[in-house]
Amino acid sequence: MYGALWRSLPGPAWVRVILVLIIVAAVVAALFTWVFPWVQELVDTQDVTVGGTT
Repeated sequence: MYGALWRSLPGPAWVRVILVLIIVAAVVAALFTWVFPWVQELVDTQDVTVGGTT
């Protein structure tokens, strides 16, 4: 998968590295902007069970 991504990017190796860094930054930004807040609404973080029966 990573090889296919690397081969599909244009330019020499240094341009590909810059493009990969930009793509990774965009994915991280999208996760923090849309995905994580959406998941937070679905998961009840106040309902935590710690411990067990002994």
